[in-house]
Amino acid sequence: MRRKLIAAIGVAAVLTGVAACGGSSDKSDSAKGSSAGPADFKGKTLNVWLMSGSNPPGWTKDITAAFEKQYPGAKLKITVQQWDGIQQKLTTALSESTPPDVIEVGNTQTPYYAATGGLKDLTSVKADIGGSDWVPALNGSAVYNGKQFAAPWYFASRVVVYNKKIWSHAGITTPPKTQDELFSDLDKIKAKGTKDAFYLPGQDWYGFDGFLLDAGADLVKKDGDKYTGNLDTPQAAAAINLYKKVNSYGTAPKDKDEATPQQSDVFAKGDVGAFLGLGWEAAGAITKNPALKDQVGFFAFPGKTADKTASVFVGGSNLAISQASKNPELAQNFLKMAMSDQFEGELAKEGGVVPNKASLDSNLTGNEFGTVSAAAAANGGTTPLIPAWGNVENAPNPITTLFMTGVLQGQSPSAAAKKADTEIDKRLSQQ
Repeated sequence: MRRKLIAAIGVAAVLTGVAACGGSSDKSDSAKGSSAGPADFKGKTLNVWLMSGSNPPGWTKDITAAFEKQYPGAKLKITVQQWDGIQQKLTTALSESTPPDVIEVGNTQTPYYAATGGLKDLTSVKADIGGSDWVPALNGSAVYNGKQFAAPWYFASRVVVYNKKIWSHAGITTPPKTQDELFSDLDKIKAKGTKDAFYLPGQDWYGFDGFLLDAGADLVKKDGDKYTGNLDTPQAAAAINLYKKVNSYGTAPKDKDEATPQQSDVFAKGDVGAFLGLGWEAAGAITKNPALKDQVGFFAFPGKTADKTASVFVGGSNLAISQASKNPELAQNFLKMAMSDQFEGELAKEGGVVPNKASLDSNLTGNEFGTVSAAAAANGGTTPLIPAWGNVENAPNPITTLFMTGVLQGQSPSAAAKKADTEIDKRLSQQ
């Protein structure tokens, strides 16, 4: 069940202008719009949870100042969370009496929360918060059972982030156009003494999902009226063998993800040829090592042939209001501000991420990561947008711990896949 975004995005300039509630809504809150005057919010603090790497410093500073100016006496508190373990943390927070008012939710996780009653129904206020011209394909993960439970915030695909100096030292002047060329280039870099020609941790399952999509398969398949694991296939074997080969060109751990340690910190040392990552990771490396500023380049992971780059997982995030928020109206006002052309455009420009409106693509002009990422997304897809998928992502993730690390540590793809599929089936059947 491949989720190809390009079919829905089509000719939208979002790819050419170039980075989880069945509960009913409380109409007394969601239908109010922005009718309250600034005085009504004095003394209130709006708690917003955003994820690491999502809120660039300039955007954060500007939206905080604008929000507190527009609503005198109100405070905006943005707390940055880590992706590792966030699903359990959010599940717990949303079940409490005082959850964060606004939360960032990964696009792959949104249907999970949309089926559990933790998010406020925004259907009646979609137009008020700027949803009249969101790109339909990007808005898809924010809709559950025909209702709007979140607002699509930003999108990005992983690309190869490389050190131009290291590649040039190996005599390479242009990025590879095919996978054979990529491995030939990596061989040259290794021959020059670079231990980490390509740093790819063993449990970057978003990166693996791109390889799997490129092989023509998906993480699950539909079996009658239910979904089951789909890793015990020739396509998944080909994908993990490709992943294993890339991993072999560096010293990245086989049993850790890209955040353990942060691969941007590893790249910042200046002795890594390349890694598969996002714009904020490249920016983080440059912040730690300013000498890299003019040395960082980007290219899409190449395909088997030069006519098309490899498929990629297209990630992204939505913003949602907690069902139990004590400040639902103020939260709605924040969403309206964050989704405005001003702040959505600023996020795209500073963060290099794909915005939720085609009309804002021009903000990516001059941003090399944003341009490459958006172009790569033309051949992209997502994980299955089904509520039970959230159960699969809960730690320990069977895709990473049982399948990916299993194969990288010596198990056959089929043997590791059988173990992972059994656990995936179990989790997909959980209500």
